[in-house]
Amino acid sequence: MPRPRKPNTSRDQTAPATSQLRIIGGRWRGRKLAFAPIEGLRPTGDRLRETLFNWLQFHLPGARCLDLFAGSGALGLEALSRGAGSVDFVELHRGAAQTLRQQLDLLQAEHGRVHNCPAEMFLTQAALQQESFDLVFIDPPFAGDLWQETISQLCDASLLAENALIYIESPRDKPVPVPPGWQLEKEKQAGQVCMRLFSL
Repeated sequence: MPRPRKPNTSRDQTAPATSQLRIIGGRWRGRKLAFAPIEGLRPTGDRLRETLFNWLQFHLPGARCLDLFAGSGALGLEALSRGAGSVDFVELHRGAAQTLRQQLDLLQAEHGRVHNCPAEMFLTQAALQQESFDLVFIDPPFAGDLWQETISQLCDASLLAENALIYIESPRDKPVPVPPGWQLEKEKQAGQVCMRLFSL
């Protein structure tokens, strides 16, 4: 979820109108989808997504997923393609959220919902509605420091279903403390990125 910034005129003149991501597995395998080339938006790359969804393959069918800081929607769209029951995409940037809605319409993905609001606002509202999620993706902008705040709110609001899985993507050199009850299931480092999958 990129934070709004003042436009960089020289960059804007050379930036393409759209960028693309490719869905790598499931019913939409090979589909290329556009997303706005917004500064700070960093879709999880193909190799990392392939690794992640190999970890998740037996947990996805029917799962209720939450893609916080959705950005391009790469993680949530991949989850829907591979059989997730539903995905809530939370994205602060209006343009990115609108593009995500367009992609869901294009794919006729009726089980995906886009929420154009801050992650903390969505979590507060979801707690009031007593919602719960089987799988949560936490991949905030690396320029921010939102991991701890998000994890704390997620736990305090009791939004994690029994046996839930939580995926965290962070800079390699960024320690991300997690609650004592979370068990590290998988971990991988690729370049400057660290991928971790936790279970309850």
